[in-house]
Amino acid sequence: MKPEEILAEALRVVREGGTILYPTDTVWGLGCDATNAAAVARIFEIKQRADSKSLVLLASDLDMVAKYVKEIPSIAIDLVEVNDAPMTIIYPGAICSETGDKWHLAASCVAADGTVGIRIPLADWCKQLVYKLGRPLVSTSANISGEPTPQRFSDIPEEIKKAVDFVVPPSADTASTGRASQILKVGLRGEIEIIRK
Repeated sequence: MKPEEILAEALRVVREGGTILYPTDTVWGLGCDATNAAAVARIFEIKQRADSKSLVLLASDLDMVAKYVKEIPSIAIDLVEVNDAPMTIIYPGAICSETGDKWHLAASCVAADGTVGIRIPLADWCKQLVYKLGRPLVSTSANISGEPTPQRFSDIPEEIKKAVDFVVPPSADTASTGRASQILKVGLRGEIEIIRK
């Protein structure tokens, strides 16, 4: 498949409520539409992970982030503008719904304290996928919960590869670094907590 065909197929699957295995700007990830509660539940099943743990999401830009959190702290805007490495920001005030629609995140994407972790990917392929989807994409590492995060496509368990609806061919893995992003939690008054460097 050509790169544009791969992107189109991944987009089709996600729009239809399916799950994908794809290269992010950090590690290989499991993804789905973050506003589709049934698709998010399927990600938890594939990972064999309790749905009490929130998920990292990808957004195309801060405009998209603004649709899914009540307020973007100004410090987060500054961090995004100067960022040159993968960075996940945990925002307060996620807008979610138990029933789900394209304007609300699936409730299981959000932490118990109402926060949500969102990263604007640096990789063009991921950014295009999220932009074309028009809403956040789940991005959780492609492993069974508790097992090591796969550094390469060849490290991903076969059961994960077989469980998703579409696997992006590894030849498209031009941007995954194999390293996790830094994680920062921000508050509305400019507070910053470093979760992972």
